Formats: sequence, C-alpha cells, structure tokens
Amino acid sequence: MKIVSTNIGKRQEVVWENKTFETGIFKYSVQNPIFLDVEDVRGDAICNREDHGGVLQAIYGYSLKHYEFWKPKFPNLDWKFGIFGENLTIDDIDETKIHVGDTFKVGNAVLEATLQRNPCYKLGIRFEDMTIIKQFWNTTMCGVYFKVIKTGFVKVNDDFIQIKNCSENPTIADLYTNEKIEKGIKQN
Repeated sequence: MKIVSTNIGKRQEVVWENKTFETGIFKYSVQNPIFLDVEDVRGDAICNREDHGGVLQAIYGYSLKHYEFWKPKFPNLDWKFGIFGENLTIDDIDETKIHVGDTFKVGNAVLEATLQRNPCYKLGIRFEDMTIIKQFWNTTMCGVYFKVIKTGFVKVNDDFIQIKNCSENPTIADLYTNEKIEKGIKQN
C-alpha cells in the first residue's frame, strides 16, 4: 500500500440551516511532508475535538479505491483528495480486513488502527448533498482512524506497511456495523 495524497485543512466558517459553525473538513492535498503528531496532524485544523483528533483519532485514512465507488454517485462534485476529510489518502485499505490494533509503518511514523469514522452532517456539507450521510452508513467504507505510536513525517508515495496483525480483534468494519446497530441506523 502507498500514500496517494497527504491532506490538511484550515479552520473555516460555514453556515448550515441558519447556524454558523467552524469546521476543518475542507481538506486539500499538500506536496510537502506532513507531521503526524500524537493527537493530530500538525497544521491541520480540528474544530470538534469530541469527534476528531485526540489520541485515538489522531489520523484519518481513506482508500483511493473507495473514491471510484463514490464518484458515479456524485458526478458533479469537484473531486479532489481529502474530500472525505482524510489526512491520508491510501491507495488500497479495506476496513473489512483491518483489525483494531493492526499497526503500520509509514514514512518515519508508526500508526495503530483504532476506530471507524462515523459520518456527520459536515460530510454532507462538504459533498453539498446530505444524501451522502445515509449512503456512507450503508457501506463498510468508513475509513480508519489511527493512533500515532511513533510521531513522524509522511509524504506522498511513502509505503504503508503493516508491521503487526491483530486478527483476534474486531475489524474496523465490525465496529462500524455495531455502531449502526447501536444507533438504530437501517440499511437501505
């Protein structure tokens, strides 16, 4: 696996349903290496620390292969890396095969898979279409949150190498499915 894009975002004010709030979901691809720190990517805005950032959700990774699933559903969208709010766009990660605790070396950092990403209305705002939220829930393509075991720089084309397998633990997709059940979200 390889890093296709490294993405950060700035704090932005957005108005939705007559409410103003700040968000960092508008990520964009950067050419310089990014620093994966203990609780976030250095220079990346995180406006909601309850649901993003912190030790267990320091880095968000999303698969390039998932983009191919979504593009036909939103053909008028300006497709750029980071559109899902991910810090790392990885050529091919599969939430049904990544287990909690699986560990990866990337650049000079080491990451551990921790959690799934649950969609919220900010993803709908980013896509300019709230239907993405239910559609996102109806897949296992949630992306992966990572804990940073060893801080370090990561750049485009760095290998994303699994160095520890925890197949005895649930997969990220298992966590996501369980979250849907707990929230009472029904599949279409």
